[in-house]
Amino acid sequence: MNDFMFEDNPYIKFIDDVLLPYKDIIGLDYQAYRFHCFRVFLFSLTLLNNSQDAKNIEKLAIASAFHDLGMWTDNTFDYIKPSIALSTKYLISSGKTEWVEEIASMIENHHKVTSYNETCTNLVNIFRKADWIDVSLGFIKFNITTKFVQSVKNKYPNSGFHKRLIAISLKHFVKNPFDPLPMFKL
Repeated sequence: MNDFMFEDNPYIKFIDDVLLPYKDIIGLDYQAYRFHCFRVFLFSLTLLNNSQDAKNIEKLAIASAFHDLGMWTDNTFDYIKPSIALSTKYLISSGKTEWVEEIASMIENHHKVTSYNETCTNLVNIFRKADWIDVSLGFIKFNITTKFVQSVKNKYPNSGFHKRLIAISLKHFVKNPFDPLPMFKL
C-alpha cells in the first residue's frame, strides 16, 4: 500500500477543506462523518484500480464529501436531494458545471442495492460499491482485500459513525414506519 492512499493523498486534504465549512453544522458527528468520507473515498480509489486520472479522483473526492451531508445541513434522514443540492452548488461555484449530472448520479445512487445501469460513467457503481463496503463495516468487499479494508479502518476509525446512523435510523423509523429507509433504491 503506497502513501498516496493516506497522508500523501492530496484529496484527503481536499475532502477536509470541503467539509470544514460544515463543521459546526455537523457538530459532534464531524469526526465520524469526516472519517466515513475518507474511507469511502479510499475504497473508491481502490475500486478505480488506483488510476491516476485526476478528474475521476477529484469527482470521487467531491462525491465522498457531499454524499450524506444533507443529513446534517437539512436535519433529515431523507438526505439525498439536499446532498445533491450542496454538491451542485459547490460544483457551480468551482466552475465544474459539466460534472453536476455525474456527481448527482453518484450521490443519488450510492445506496442502490443493485448495479447502476443507466447513463453516466462507471464512477457511479464504483462509488456505490465503496459506500457499501463502509456501511457494511467491510463485510461486503467487492474484491478489495480484507487487509486493505482493515488498514483503512485502522487509519480512519469508525468514531461512532455507525452508532449514529442507527440512532438516526431509529428516530426516523418511529416517525415514518412506512418509509424507514428513504435513501435506498433497488
